[in-house]
Amino acid sequence: MKKLDSSLKNMLLSLTGFSVVAGALLGWVNDVTADPIAEASAKTLSDAIALVVPGFDNNPAESPEEVEADGVTYKVYRATKGGEFIGAAVESSANGFGGALSVLVGFDAEGNIIDYSLLSHAETPGLGSKAADWFKKGGKGDITGKNPGQSLLKVTKDGGEIDAITASTITSRAFLQAVNNAYAVYMEGETDASSGASRQAEAPAEVSDTDASSSATLYAHPSDTASLNNQKGGDL
Repeated sequence: MKKLDSSLKNMLLSLTGFSVVAGALLGWVNDVTADPIAEASAKTLSDAIALVVPGFDNNPAESPEEVEADGVTYKVYRATKGGEFIGAAVESSANGFGGALSVLVGFDAEGNIIDYSLLSHAETPGLGSKAADWFKKGGKGDITGKNPGQSLLKVTKDGGEIDAITASTITSRAFLQAVNNAYAVYMEGETDASSGASRQAEAPAEVSDTDASSSATLYAHPSDTASLNNQKGGDL
């Protein structure tokens, strides 16, 4: 085969050919992997919902309800058993010390917390990352069985009853903010008025960058993050 002359034209033709082939290969890889990735993501979500709201016989992940509050869209996965509503999993988020923290919180029909799953976070390994287990049943900051409608979840430093993660108060505040907001969204969409659940947290509250001894609310909507990141002394 005759060797191509080293010219600008031949170089451009070669680069174009390589680009076309590379693009075709990337497109093929994307087509091949798209379905398996989607199936894996769906299974991960389904497993998380089953963890936080066990016992349902429908498919909550199939048709999530989207609830908008102050410009932020939350997803609510309602669970039923034998056609009867038993609770829901609510996907909520807040900004912690390192960035966005996303959590899936399970509530029973009365608004009590069943369990939660930390979906993603950017917190410090070994510190803020402990949120994945710290607030679970048996943990030092156990929130299971609590109802944010009866009393908003707050760390002890802010006058609440929840023990903050050691050296990670900002992360703890953000986590509890996300849970409180999840409850507010859950009750906003709750149609069973006879459930008996209190509606104290009717909407995600705005945060005030004040001392915990004041009467100001310390829990913000996920879009209001300034005060969480401006706490004195860092994530302590």
